[in-house]
Amino acid sequence: MTKEELIAFEEEIAELFNTGKIRAPVHLYFGNEEEMIGIFRTIRSQDWVFCSWRSHYQCLLKGVPKEAVREEILAGRSISLCFPEHRIYSSAIVGGVLPIAVGAAMSIQRRGEDAKVYCFLGDMTAETGIAHEAIKYSRTHRLPIHFIVEDNAKSVCTDTREAWNLPRLSFEGAADEYISYYQYDTKYPHAGAGVRVQF
Repeated sequence: MTKEELIAFEEEIAELFNTGKIRAPVHLYFGNEEEMIGIFRTIRSQDWVFCSWRSHYQCLLKGVPKEAVREEILAGRSISLCFPEHRIYSSAIVGGVLPIAVGAAMSIQRRGEDAKVYCFLGDMTAETGIAHEAIKYSRTHRLPIHFIVEDNAKSVCTDTREAWNLPRLSFEGAADEYISYYQYDTKYPHAGAGVRVQF
């Protein structure tokens, strides 16, 4: 998908949410299209992708038809999109996919499969204990996994740097075989699309 197609999809979802056609929470992307397209240039069909509650772009770029993604969102499953046939899973639980992603990478390694795991996490999740443990375990066991930290400076209504009293986040600027990091500005709030009240 192109940058323009990704933006148009999220704008459609925002409109559906703001007009009350989507009754469940949504978390929208904007401003990171080029980064996402670049990341997905290396992700193959046999690779696994794990995400948090914000995963529309990942699903579309992994090859899930936009009609299928839209249907799941309209059914109220925007924050837990799972398409096993495309090897993509997401969870609304903070850090919930991290141990699952590590387990998938362990399985790939033990079976000697030609596959890799890509795990997306936000800036606040990246500061949690489960994230540090998952990344450390993956590094020391040389697992076929890559973590992508997406910093949009939104953690519900709390600034991550302020919450942890950190002038610089733990993985800010990281770029190696196990972890990468990027920042982006979005026009959407943490949840919802800016019109209807959303936690």
